[in-house]
Amino acid sequence: MSDKIPVTVLTGYLGAGKTTLLNRILSEPHGKKFAVVVNEFGEVGIDNDLVVGADEEVFEMNNGCICCTVRGDLIRIIDGLMKRKGQFDAIIVETTGLADPAPVAQTFFMDEDVSSKTRLDAVVTVVDAKWLTERLKDAPEAKNQVAFADVIILNKTDLVTPEELSAVEAQIRAINPYAKLHRTQRASIDIAEVLGRNAFDLDRVLELEPDFLEEGHHHHHDEDVKSVSFTIPGDVDPAKFMPWVNDLVQQEGANILRSKGILAFQGEPKRFVFQGVHMILDGDLTQDWKPGEKRQSKIVFIGRNLDREALNKGFLACAA
Repeated sequence: MSDKIPVTVLTGYLGAGKTTLLNRILSEPHGKKFAVVVNEFGEVGIDNDLVVGADEEVFEMNNGCICCTVRGDLIRIIDGLMKRKGQFDAIIVETTGLADPAPVAQTFFMDEDVSSKTRLDAVVTVVDAKWLTERLKDAPEAKNQVAFADVIILNKTDLVTPEELSAVEAQIRAINPYAKLHRTQRASIDIAEVLGRNAFDLDRVLELEPDFLEEGHHHHHDEDVKSVSFTIPGDVDPAKFMPWVNDLVQQEGANILRSKGILAFQGEPKRFVFQGVHMILDGDLTQDWKPGEKRQSKIVFIGRNLDREALNKGFLACAA
């Protein structure tokens, strides 16, 4: 893993504070160099001019949303960057406020050239404390950005009352119970909370989310994007689980934004950790179950129109 260049995908709805955060990252005295890829929506790029010049190079992708036509652009730019390896420490991709981050993340798994040289570090979403409630009603992209995040920057907290802030946090948690959440004003945050998170590294899923296996993650809402989680108090049979989860993401993958699981496989001393993006699943055996620790199997799905009962029934049928 170590020689792969880490990539942070920075997302968030229009006006939430992405560029402010990016400028903060670029201008802090951290001694690192970043290659920045900015995705513009429209013919004329202006974001580029808003980004601090520092000594960073900013690569623009125009004409269209990063998640559609621009995926080829992204692959081309990253290929070009890899020819200058050693001149920067990490890559930051700032998506347009109208982008769904999932296809961006998928690029780092699906394209062999890209995935052999880079690794997705985390999806960081900036949200506007004052306007998020409205955006969640009228902008599906805003919901996807929250659902997909590993780190959520709840920005502009000075513009709302403490009660409004709690209500917005509850809405975020209903969509995404496991992202790391930070409250900020003017996107002021220690950049170690944003970069170098290794949130997509399976070995660190547990380290970053020790409470992932705890109960109390049940959020059930009638909105179209929600999270559902299920637990089996014991082992699952890999011969049942693998075909089930593979079939599930092939059939329902368009609706499943993110999936994660930590499972006890029958007869296996190590935990099996997996996570998925739509139809792509990645999983591996990681650390041992500790002596005396209760072995249990837990999965979380975040997505649209999830059939809670069918998912629960399917997962329970995988019990050893």
